Order: sequence, then structure tokens, then C-alpha cells
Amino acid sequence: MNLASALTDGFAKQIGVNQNTINLGNQLMFLGIVVLEIPANMVLQRVGPRKWMSAQVFLFGLVATLQVFVKNRTGFLVSRAFLGLCESGYIPGGIYTLSTWYTKSELAKRVAIFFFGMFGGNAISPLLASGILKLGGRGGLKGWQWLFLLEGCFTMCVSLVLLFLLPGSPDQPRPLLSGGFIRFSESDQHALQRRLEEDNEELKPGAQGMRIPPSLIWKTLKNYRRWPHFVSTFAVFSTWSSLTTYTPSIIMALGFTRIEANALACVGGFLALGIVFFFGWLSDKTNKRGHAVILAQACYLIILIIARSVHPHVGKWSRWGLWTTINAFAIGYHPVHNSWVQLNCKDPRERSISIAMWVMSAISGLMAGTQYFRADDVPFYGKGLRTMIIMVGVGMVAAIAQEVVYWDYNRKARRRWEESGGEKPWFYVP
Repeated sequence: MNLASALTDGFAKQIGVNQNTINLGNQLMFLGIVVLEIPANMVLQRVGPRKWMSAQVFLFGLVATLQVFVKNRTGFLVSRAFLGLCESGYIPGGIYTLSTWYTKSELAKRVAIFFFGMFGGNAISPLLASGILKLGGRGGLKGWQWLFLLEGCFTMCVSLVLLFLLPGSPDQPRPLLSGGFIRFSESDQHALQRRLEEDNEELKPGAQGMRIPPSLIWKTLKNYRRWPHFVSTFAVFSTWSSLTTYTPSIIMALGFTRIEANALACVGGFLALGIVFFFGWLSDKTNKRGHAVILAQACYLIILIIARSVHPHVGKWSRWGLWTTINAFAIGYHPVHNSWVQLNCKDPRERSISIAMWVMSAISGLMAGTQYFRADDVPFYGKGLRTMIIMVGVGMVAAIAQEVVYWDYNRKARRRWEESGGEKPWFYVP
């Protein structure tokens, strides 16, 4: 999101790139994430989240800081590619780690809270940028250079906090600074293990020390019953890409100053946090995971249709309200969809690979979505909004198809069980 704010400070003009190059840079970043997604998750299983995720955060912060020295098109594209490579595996790794600590009934809300980091950063970043950009000219640095420098250094500091305070796993929960305020007594550890055993027929192993053979990866990839999840995620999440890059610039084009545009851009992100948590709560409350995903996507689709219809005919504050509402509902379904995927995995290793595949679908969608807002479509982005409407519609159809697949499998499995008896079969969570 700091790139979006940097664009309002003349970043593109000063390094000699246009909107098409900005879109290409974002595509390279997302490609870097996709390429190493599954290998990064395999490393996580071997070395554990504390070491691996801390290293990822540090390297990401280092590359982000080095963007201060970007001078031209080549430097920009290389830095974006390396950012993607450093980020790959972090989101599925974090989500998988959460799934080893919490029961099925608790997971959706926790995943929603995890995504608060991603979506909360999207909300806070423009607000911070509105102040940081004022440092332009001090120390011989431009405003966008201060933005990359400070946010990158902060990220590296966070990696050290993560290294020392992140608990290991349910069977080895003590953090490195175990004498501090994060403590697990022996009775705490036993209680944690017991509640996880009661939630599953088998104990959830910790996110460390497990080997994922290539045969399991191939088996998980072949499971066609889960493919609609990935189609839906690719289609709907693709629409978020252009929003994160160009919302501050769109708002500034309405007639607001650079500082005002960055401050106003954060409103949609803050509203999104409440919407994400609401659908997470609804999913846990009703245990209707698919229904919650489809409802959230339907709300987003309706808002996009309304926005495209009225956007050219209203004033600047109404346009700002439309873009704010679009940003608020753009990701309400996303964490709930992730927990829906996780709850339909039998084995922890299968869950790890499935999460990686789901995130790869999401990132691939973002890569495609970088091209939705084009320079020849300003200021109303009518073509872009039309594409977003189509993609959300496709995603909804895929989510409904996923519901049908699970319902049909459960119906047949239940009928076979009732006819032949024996051990209770596996049922999917629709």
C-alpha cells in the first residue's frame, strides 16, 4: 500500500515510469509470491514458524527499505520482484500456524483477526503516509523515499519481536523469551493439547518437524472437489489489486490535496476491518461457511453495480463515498473463505498445502487484477468496474458450485453409511 501513497508524491514521474510499468511491477511482485509459495510452506514445516516467518519479515523489510535507492524502471521492477520472493509463503504459513492452535469453531474469527494485519495495514498505511510524505526535502530525501525507509525499518524491527515472542507450536509452546509475559505452564500445555484432541479425531500436530512428500502435494493438487474454492478466490480477490494501488490517486484526482487523499483513502480500509470481523463472526455463529462467503460476495457485487451506474453523475464527495464503500466490502469474504478451505482438510499436511494453493490462487488473481485500471480508463474507470463486476459474478458462481459439490458428496456418503453401517465417514463442511 505504501506504493499507492508514493504515487501521490510523484514517485512514478521521478523514476521515469508510467502506469503500465507500475502495473507490470506489481505483476512481478505477485509472480514472485506464487513461484515460492508451496516450497516456502514446506520449509515452514521443517524449521517451524518462529525461525522461518521471522526471517521472511526481516528480508521483506530489508528489500522494502532498499527501494529508497530506486532510480529507474529497471530498479523498480527488480525491487518489486524481490519483494514478492521475500513475501512468498508468509500468509499461508501464518494461517496454517493459527490452525494448529485453535478448534474448528474458533478458527474463522482468528483468521479474520490475522487478516486484520494485512487489511489493517491497508487502512493505516495511507494515514501514516499523509504525515511521512511531509518529510520530503529533509536529509536530501524525497517524501516517497522517507516512506519506504521508515516503513521498511519498522518491518525489520517487527521481525525481531516475532522471533523472540512467537510461541513455537502447541506441543512446544514456549517463546524464546519465555520468562516474559507470554508464559505456558505445564498445565496450560496439557489443557491446550486436550482441547485440540477433543476437537479432532486425531491430535493436530504442531507446525514444525513434519515432512511433506511430493506424493501428498500431487494428491492435494488432484483433489478436484476443492477447485471451485480456488476459482472463486482468483476471480473475486483479483479486484482488490487495482484498488490497493490506485485508490489514493483516484481520490486525489477528485480534487483533494495529496495529504487529504491519503487520509481519506484509509477510511475504506478501517471500515473493511469491521466487515471482515462481522462475516467471520457470522460464519462461526451459524457454522454455514459457504453461506457467509456467498453473502459477503453478493454484498460486494451489488455495491460495484451501483457504483458503476451512478459514479459519473455525482459530485466529488459522493464519488469518494462510492470508492470508500467499494474498498470496505472488497475483502469481507476473504478470511471466511480461507477458514472454509481449512475446515475441509483431513490432514494437517494436506491443510498446509491447500492453504498454499488457496493463497496462490489469490495472488494469481491480484497479478491479473493489476491490469483492471488502465490509463485510458480515467477518471471513472468504467471498463475497470465492469471487469470487476464480471469477476465477482464468476467468483460467486464458483462459490455456489463449491457448496453444491460438498452437499452432494455428504448426501452420498451419508446414504452409503446408513445402508452399510461401519465407521462414520468424513463429511465436508458446506
